[in-house]
Amino acid sequence: MKTVGILNYRSLLMSVVLLLGAGLAVSVALAEEGGHDQTALIKALPQSKHSLIDGLRQATKAPEVPISAKFEFDDAGKLSLSVYTAEKGISVDPEDNIFKELGGSPAQDQWTPEVEVFKDVPHVARSSQQLTLMSLSRFTLADIVAKAQKEHQGTVFSIAPTVRNHKPVFVVLAAVKGKAVELDYNVSDGMLIPSRR
Repeated sequence: MKTVGILNYRSLLMSVVLLLGAGLAVSVALAEEGGHDQTALIKALPQSKHSLIDGLRQATKAPEVPISAKFEFDDAGKLSLSVYTAEKGISVDPEDNIFKELGGSPAQDQWTPEVEVFKDVPHVARSSQQLTLMSLSRFTLADIVAKAQKEHQGTVFSIAPTVRNHKPVFVVLAAVKGKAVELDYNVSDGMLIPSRR
């Protein structure tokens, strides 16, 4: 009996460490998306024949569920639409799930993404955090993107669940008049969180 308690404590401790690391990784990734690369990305968005919501809908094949999505530049510097998924759905724990990136050019008539299964610690940690946050919400990423598109002008080009000020939020980035605008939505009720900036 004592061994089970120690194993459960170790599992809990490891989960907390992974979530904290993933939170830091998401913050760093969002910071790296800023600046010059983000300006170039916004200028490249009109090349896309597909919206972020198109990619989210195409990647949703039950039980597989998107856990984040964004437009970005691929390794060759070309515009790419990337949707990150949990193959076994949100009801399966991170350690038993399979995390993937579906990425490909959105400039073609058909979006035909290549699939990468994550095995490296940074991607698995970030995906574990995103899966955990998605499991807290009754909303899909497509729901939140549709809401943002309806309530605000511009083109949504990124969505990811993360933790801000000790609260789970969907961070939505939209291109508005050539600039990136951040919109934060509450994970639990899907409501826009007023900006304090």
